[in-house]
Amino acid sequence: MLLDPDDPLLAHAHERLHAEPVIWLATSRPHAVPVWFRWSDPTVTVFSRPDTAKVAHLRRDPAVALHLDTAAHGTDVVLLEGRAELDDRPSGEDAFAAKYAEALGDQSFAAWRETFSLSLRILVRRVVVWRAGEGGLEHRSVP
Repeated sequence: MLLDPDDPLLAHAHERLHAEPVIWLATSRPHAVPVWFRWSDPTVTVFSRPDTAKVAHLRRDPAVALHLDTAAHGTDVVLLEGRAELDDRPSGEDAFAAKYAEALGDQSFAAWRETFSLSLRILVRRVVVWRAGEGGLEHRSVP
């Protein structure tokens, strides 16, 4: 486990990673795209169409950076670094489906998965968190 639940700042990052609907994924060139995701420390699961540029980039270089949206003034930041694997046996699909059930509306998760048929399993190796607190800037980098 990367994020120590006894550390308030890391616990905050853990909660955001569970609650946020979108994370930004950057691949081998400076270009980030918003994607739906599921956090299960230390893994992020993303589903993609197999024909996208991000998948082509990951086939060449599996290194990724991810980040959540920040507060309006850049005062609540969660950054992740890791390596992506194309995963033909994804786990946690039920939890993913539950997270996005409202966003899917009348579309079933199975129908959505027909389009977003490729699973990306990202093993997170580093987490950087900072936010403005009452005592000033709080910062952690794990490991």
